[in-house]
Amino acid sequence: MGHKILVIDDSRVIRARVKDMLPKGNFEVVEAKDGEEGLNCIRQEQPNLIMLDFLLPKVSGFEVFQQIQNDGHLRKIPLVLMSGRKEEVTEKIKEPFEFWEFIEKPFEQKQLVNAIKSAMAKAKKTRPPLESEGAAGSPTQTPSDGAASSGASGAEIAALKEQIAKMQAEINALKKQVAQIEPLKQQVVKIFNFVKQKVK
Repeated sequence: MGHKILVIDDSRVIRARVKDMLPKGNFEVVEAKDGEEGLNCIRQEQPNLIMLDFLLPKVSGFEVFQQIQNDGHLRKIPLVLMSGRKEEVTEKIKEPFEFWEFIEKPFEQKQLVNAIKSAMAKAKKTRPPLESEGAAGSPTQTPSDGAASSGASGAEIAALKEQIAKMQAEINALKKQVAQIEPLKQQVVKIFNFVKQKVK
C-alpha cells in the first residue's frame, strides 16, 4: 500500500469525495468525523498526509492545526487544510501558507491532486526548531521567545489581533458619530445666538 491519507471532516460526502478522487491503489484512506477522533488517528495511524476540515465538532480544525504545529514530529506530516470559505482560515492564520496547503470546498480532482503535491513539497521545507525540542535554538530566535510565538501563543496573538480589529472598528464608529454631532452642535449654537439677538 502506498500513502496513507487521513481525512478529518464531519461531512461523509467530503470524505467519500476525497476517497473517490484519489488514484486507485496508491492511497489508503483513513477517515475521522471530528477533531477529537482526528487527533487520535494522527497519533495511532501515523499518516503520510492529513486533510483537515477547518470547522469541526468536539475539537475545532483550528485547534487540531495548532496541536499539529506544536508537535515537532506531527508538523512534518504534509497537511492540506479544507474550508468552504478561505476567509475563515485567514482570519486565524495569516497568508502566505508556507508549510502547508489550503483547498477551498467544493473542489475538483485536479485541485485535490495539486493541493496534495504542493503540501508534500511544502512539508519538506526546513523550519526553525520548536522550543520544546530543546535544540540549541534557532539562530534567529532566542530560547525565551523561540517557537512559542508560533505555538500556543500564536493563537493568543491571533485572538488579540482579532480583539484589536474589533476595537478599532468600534473606535471608527464612535469617530463617525462624533463627526455627526459636531455640525449639530454648531447649528444649535447658531440658533441660540439667533434667538439671543431676537430677544435683545
